[in-house]
Amino acid sequence: MKHAVLIAFALLAAITMTACSSEYIISTTDGQMIPTDGKPKFNEETGMVEYEDAEGRKATIMRSDVKSVMER
Repeated sequence: MKHAVLIAFALLAAITMTACSSEYIISTTDGQMIPTDGKPKFNEETGMVEYEDAEGRKATIMRSDVKSVMER
């Protein structure tokens, strides 16, 4: 019985952690498709879209170069 509860708890924790980190795709005006880890954020002060790339590095792109942002 304890084993089944432990497995259920571990499964629930894995599903919860997976749901927290959504992947998004930034489509640019020149046709690039940039995968991101987490939702990109628009910085109104700089006019840049800030995101974390698939390898975990922070990056930015001009808002005018972004055609759309789609959740994967």
